[in-house]
Amino acid sequence: MSVTLLRILIGWHFLFEGVVKLYNPEWTSFGYLATAQGPFKWFFTMLVGDATIGWVDTLNIIALMVVGITFTLGIFEKVGAFVGMGLLALYFFAHPPFPGLTQLNVEGSYWFVNKNLIELVACLVIYQLPTGQYFGLEYLRKNRLTKMQEQ
Repeated sequence: MSVTLLRILIGWHFLFEGVVKLYNPEWTSFGYLATAQGPFKWFFTMLVGDATIGWVDTLNIIALMVVGITFTLGIFEKVGAFVGMGLLALYFFAHPPFPGLTQLNVEGSYWFVNKNLIELVACLVIYQLPTGQYFGLEYLRKNRLTKMQEQ
């Protein structure tokens, strides 16, 4: 039950973030990426070009909503968890909480572990323990397919 609650709450968080970004014409990931730090700064600053930032923003919104929908509804959770882990890894490495790096454009003060890393590990737990088969649309899909095969 607790993993189901974790799945739904993380799903809501991702879905809400995706919807807010989708309906805010002023939102862009430009500032977050342009101030990237750490060993992968070169990668993230490469994404802020005029030719790429629109794609990056669109893919970010889509990824957020995929995770949000799959987790909230409890269907195709492994796909959602995989996408979520990838997205959170990107967020983590854009502004890693490593000693010696000034924390720019982030909430809070961290040392090695931040909320992105914690949520990434939670997505890993959901990947390993999908609960949609017990509480979610996966349960309905699974039972419907079973009934269809019996006929």
